[in-house]
Amino acid sequence: MMQEEAANSLPAQWKSSRLREFQARLLDRIGEARDGIGMRDSRLGVVVGERHYLLDLREASEIVNPMPVTKVPLTKDWYLGLANVRGNLIGVVDLDRFFGGELQARSKDNRVIVVSAALSGTAGFVVSRVLGLRHLQEMSPQEDEDGGDVSEIIKGKRYLDRSRQEWVEISLAAVINDARFLQVGL
Repeated sequence: MMQEEAANSLPAQWKSSRLREFQARLLDRIGEARDGIGMRDSRLGVVVGERHYLLDLREASEIVNPMPVTKVPLTKDWYLGLANVRGNLIGVVDLDRFFGGELQARSKDNRVIVVSAALSGTAGFVVSRVLGLRHLQEMSPQEDEDGGDVSEIIKGKRYLDRSRQEWVEISLAAVINDARFLQVGL
């Protein structure tokens, strides 16, 4: 209520000036997002099983709560089935199981990362938790443990954050183009 009174007591020219400034900043941010500026050094931090991963924001279209999934017979155990996301059917994959881990336990923290339409838009990956944006400039790059022989899915770029947590960058584009991913049938 006090903010409302304070806003009403401002001269009209200040209100319109602040509104124009806000709109200009908003347009700049929309333009940066469209151009990928600012997203180049930011990644989406997720937990999959026990590992922390970084995803390129341009490879994901949205993050949704888990939804009902219709099981598809004679498919690999990491392929959970088909789901409807805003009128579009997507194949839902347990990312931890796809990487060779255990099937993820269902929890209120699970989310589905829907792949960008630019890549395919027909896949979604279940992650244990979404932790939000992580900025690469705030992390220390680490030497590749595998001597450079890393699959395309796990880009080999590893980082340590300030709390010494290891993060591994992965490519959703590489996942959906991986030969194993393309063969969901038994």
